[in-house]
Amino acid sequence: MPAEWEPHLGTWFSWPHNRDTWPTGLESAERALALGIQLLAEGERVYVNVLSDDHARHVRNLTGSHDNLEFVTLPTNDAWCRDHGATWVYDASGHRLAISWNYNAWGGKYPPFDLDRKVAARMAAHVGDPVEHAGITFEGGAIETNGAGVILTTASCLLNPNRNPGLYAARAEALLERVLGARHIVWLGGELEGDDTDGHIDNLARFTNETTIVYPMAANDLPHRDGFLENRDILSRCLPSHFLLREAPHPDPVHHAGVRLPASYMNFYIGNGHVLMPAYGGEKDEIMQELLAELFPDREIAPIPCVEIIRGLGAVHCLSQQIPR
Repeated sequence: MPAEWEPHLGTWFSWPHNRDTWPTGLESAERALALGIQLLAEGERVYVNVLSDDHARHVRNLTGSHDNLEFVTLPTNDAWCRDHGATWVYDASGHRLAISWNYNAWGGKYPPFDLDRKVAARMAAHVGDPVEHAGITFEGGAIETNGAGVILTTASCLLNPNRNPGLYAARAEALLERVLGARHIVWLGGELEGDDTDGHIDNLARFTNETTIVYPMAANDLPHRDGFLENRDILSRCLPSHFLLREAPHPDPVHHAGVRLPASYMNFYIGNGHVLMPAYGGEKDEIMQELLAELFPDREIAPIPCVEIIRGLGAVHCLSQQIPR
């Protein structure tokens, strides 16, 4: 499985439309996503799943037209393309292959998901790639790789009975070795307050190059702080000594209707020319932007307003899925 920073053919999105996911703030979330798409289209093709031709016209009014922007009539139940979309890998011959994960909306939490379950295979068909059905229920947001065989994931997702009842770690590792080419798997724990995915890795730790991982600091006022401390220890213990661990800030708490939302700076997306950084307002945004600029000196760091997007319980990484060249 290639790393996210490796050259893309393009990036795929499923346009937000579900009013159950965004009872308020949908229009603001759409405008923020449109900004990110405009930036990505400067350096790669961007595919956007829409419900219909009328829906495509609505989205185009927000994104504008661009030679690199393609609307695909591929209806979805929701917007989280990282999870319901295909995960692209290379097969043993070096050819691109799309993986379908038997998506079930994070353990059946948000029915219906019948349309989302079909998305991965249809995305693959659109770009002419074969698809392999992995035989397990999983999501792209639960996988993080350095492109050289190291995979970070969480037992709370892959081994959860709400996804794969009876699956145990050794069997899961064998599956990830076969499907993703994993050679070393690191299991992390912990989860953000308000996270409905059972602990996706793309809120907990991210590779920024083959040997560097950025992870959130365990601030004293952070809910589930012990889990973040334990993750730091696991990374230190389970990875080779030449790997670098870089600590990142947590955004200030974001609440809606009295509930803390799972805001995390780890949910950035690495495009060909830009890194889309979730921004929540305040000086911590600036600190995170400076850190990402140091870690990605060859890319422009683009803060994307996510206060409204996160009301849907995800951010820019959750909304996106890359296709390697």
